[in-house]
Amino acid sequence: MLKYIPLTRSGNVWISFSGETRLRNWFESRPQLGTQKPNDSGRFGVRNLYGADLHIGSHLRFFGQLINADAAGWGGYGYGSTYRKRLDAQQAFVETRWTMLGAKSGFIFGRQQFLDAPSYMLYNRETPNVPLSWDGFRAYMVWKRIRVDGWDFVQTYDSENKMFHDTENYATRLYGFNTTWAPPDFTFMGQKGYSFLDAFYIGYKLNGSAGAIAGPNGTSVKGSNTRNNFGMRWHGVAGPIEFSVGGIWQGGVFRQASNNAARNVSAYAINSVVGARLPKNALNAFAGIQTDVYSGGNASDRSGTIGTYVSPFNPQTNYLDTTTYMTGSNLISFAPLVRITPFKSVSIQIKYPLFWRDSVNDPVYKSSGFYKFAGNFRGKFIGMAPQASVAWQINTHVSWTQYVSRFMTSRALNEAGGSGGTYYQSNFVFRF
Repeated sequence: MLKYIPLTRSGNVWISFSGETRLRNWFESRPQLGTQKPNDSGRFGVRNLYGADLHIGSHLRFFGQLINADAAGWGGYGYGSTYRKRLDAQQAFVETRWTMLGAKSGFIFGRQQFLDAPSYMLYNRETPNVPLSWDGFRAYMVWKRIRVDGWDFVQTYDSENKMFHDTENYATRLYGFNTTWAPPDFTFMGQKGYSFLDAFYIGYKLNGSAGAIAGPNGTSVKGSNTRNNFGMRWHGVAGPIEFSVGGIWQGGVFRQASNNAARNVSAYAINSVVGARLPKNALNAFAGIQTDVYSGGNASDRSGTIGTYVSPFNPQTNYLDTTTYMTGSNLISFAPLVRITPFKSVSIQIKYPLFWRDSVNDPVYKSSGFYKFAGNFRGKFIGMAPQASVAWQINTHVSWTQYVSRFMTSRALNEAGGSGGTYYQSNFVFRF
């Protein structure tokens, strides 16, 4: 028994252990829209995450988690600290809990993974081997229908190649607060419904390569980037309808490294998923539409307001597209999707996203920086990426997930030097 091991006779001091070993492999016929060589790249990654969770009474908790990762393959690219990691601490924090003003309250300090934000805005960096982790604190208060969270972090500097050498990366900060309200449950179309309303502020401070913006003639302008995100999201279930609708205004300031000139930021994002569970069907089918808009700007501008929304901490791996070639900057996405669950242990999703640039004066962005094609891409339509995934929970501890996509680039992008390609990914995970 690894999930509850009492250390005292009363059982109020106990420890549990957790672990995950993930084997992941990719194949890409034309990586990164044809801009990354060599073609026909096959990569393989393995990572281990093993942790211990010590509880001392009901008010004090210590959690630690170790990580080790490696990568290989043929025609591999992009290997670095996010794929290869000698043994280090992925998480190491202390949590205290108490009751205050009628709320279950807590304070968590130390190195931790952070997911208290919409998954289309911030996620764990799951495609590489090493997830994001943060050093700092977060606090929370939870009432029956209201939750309030606040946090202040610097990113973990995980580029060291020695064991237990990760420190703090003060060039990247994440801070903010979120309030969630659960309105009273209701009835819709004769079925029960519930929803949650989130109001949040999330701030980024980005320096170094992470803070750079696109400049004239395909250049990258270095500087410090402060982004202030004010957003709301309403999500829940109304009878057979599932929905999530959110909007974000992103302000801030960019200061150019060469002359400290300041430029204001005014950008936005709109994200929604709306669909319905089909009644009386053996496949437990869901059909819906996902739409996402991330504003673009004008890369040729040397001054004035910056209109490009940035999403530096990648959204959930398969939120926009399985290939992860697209990211939340200067992008319009429209994606019909269908999910079916023919068996309790098997889930299948088919999705057909189409992508456009919001502004033809801004480049096409990827998870780190922006694409540079051999020619000038003048079109708005980027392409489409039909994709399918199959998730099989083999047993309590073992799962197998596969993804396949065919990214079909537009004629205008092909003429500029881009290229469509095939993407395949397989994940075999042991977890306890």
